[in-house]
Amino acid sequence: MAFLRVLCFSGLMALSGCGPSPTEAPTPESPPPPSEAAATRPASAEGFQVPVEYDTLDNGLKVVISRDTTAPVVTVAVYYHIGFRIEPRDRTGFAHLFEHMMFQGSENLGKMEFVQLIQGLGGSLNGSTRYDFTNYYQTVPAHRLETVLWAEADRMRGLAVTQENLVNQQGVVKNEVKVNVLNQPYGGFPWLDLPQAANENWYNAHNFYGDLGDLDAATLEDVRDFFHTYYAPNNAAIAIVGDVDPAEALTLAKQYFGDIDRAELPAPADISEPRQEQEKNASRIDPLAPRPGIAWAYHAPARGTPEHDAMVLLDLILTDGEDSLLYQKLVKEKGFAGSVTGGINFPLGNAHNYQGPMLWTASLIHDADTSPEDVIGALDEVISGLRTETVSPEVLERAVTKFRSGFYDTLGRGTGRADLLACFALFDDDPDRINRIEAGIREVTPELMLATARQYLRPTNRTVFRLEAGAAPAANEEG
Repeated sequence: MAFLRVLCFSGLMALSGCGPSPTEAPTPESPPPPSEAAATRPASAEGFQVPVEYDTLDNGLKVVISRDTTAPVVTVAVYYHIGFRIEPRDRTGFAHLFEHMMFQGSENLGKMEFVQLIQGLGGSLNGSTRYDFTNYYQTVPAHRLETVLWAEADRMRGLAVTQENLVNQQGVVKNEVKVNVLNQPYGGFPWLDLPQAANENWYNAHNFYGDLGDLDAATLEDVRDFFHTYYAPNNAAIAIVGDVDPAEALTLAKQYFGDIDRAELPAPADISEPRQEQEKNASRIDPLAPRPGIAWAYHAPARGTPEHDAMVLLDLILTDGEDSLLYQKLVKEKGFAGSVTGGINFPLGNAHNYQGPMLWTASLIHDADTSPEDVIGALDEVISGLRTETVSPEVLERAVTKFRSGFYDTLGRGTGRADLLACFALFDDDPDRINRIEAGIREVTPELMLATARQYLRPTNRTVFRLEAGAAPAANEEG
């Protein structure tokens, strides 16, 4: 998986703007904690340095500004620290519901007028709900920065939370669930299936799209409380990336957001996940799927550790491109499928824009006469090689090159750079971490990759999910 192979995943967006077994090596009782060295790595002398200006307003709002004069545009991204992983119990789907509510009007802008405003400026916009945040982002001509900041502050200050808007968006979200999951083949496979099967903690394992009953039970008071609790400046970060003067941009951010009241935030949810000690298996029948599918997940190393950097490169070796090990084994050699896809935080993001436990996953759709056991057996052959022998310097360097290609593509896009800056500000209070990513990747050795594979790609850390086909193939289906 390339560094930021982020999908415009319409199922979680309010708008459509686009998201074995070798001998076991000794392992500790629990995954190692983030290394102090990881947090203090120097930026690579060879790598491009992203300009980062960072400030926190008196009301707790984090503001990150990165000047980029390659085009006369600016991206404004507002990230709220509330995603579907950390939404309250009995209120599943609320994070996603609020992504929709944010376009239903505010104190000075009527329903959908925010969208019309941005489009009238010649800009583009979108929003999404992810594990640990909900975000809203716009790209407009650089001289219209002030207008966008005013509009974003207007809805942070006073969203139009009305009964009419609530009922309307409850219906929209429920229909979205039906269209994108319940009424289409492979809906939710495997991005909804694997977390629920692999994780133990409710926060990591519930239905992220939301229970329809919870959505129906939402009251106006519930929704207003949710907004005032989570859509507060001290629970948010703004990234401004583009052809702007950083001092002027910060002044405008203070002008429009500085007087918004902070909220009393609840204690952070405990999203820790226990160490998995036994392989898990799960399955479901998809009544609309004409062919079966199989997916697998391994709990990944903690973000920000050297082992995580090694896992990023292991992922590239395993799943990125037709030269990847899994493509070569499962597609080219075995002919089990036409493709295999996967990655860390796939398909909802990248290996850095989340907080807390995460899975490395991969999946494929196969013919009915292909045995799932044969697929897993071939997978084990590939994984076993990575757990018994060090990768060659040439393979490692190719993976690093792939990473750098995707990483620099991300940094060159306003939305991609803003995403990393906002997440690092929101989760780590350290947006300059963006300038240490490449250095961490370059420090990965073949020995570290071997140790990481032994620790995290062990069969006892794996969950296998089988999707059984419930629909007969079309009579005229060829091949």
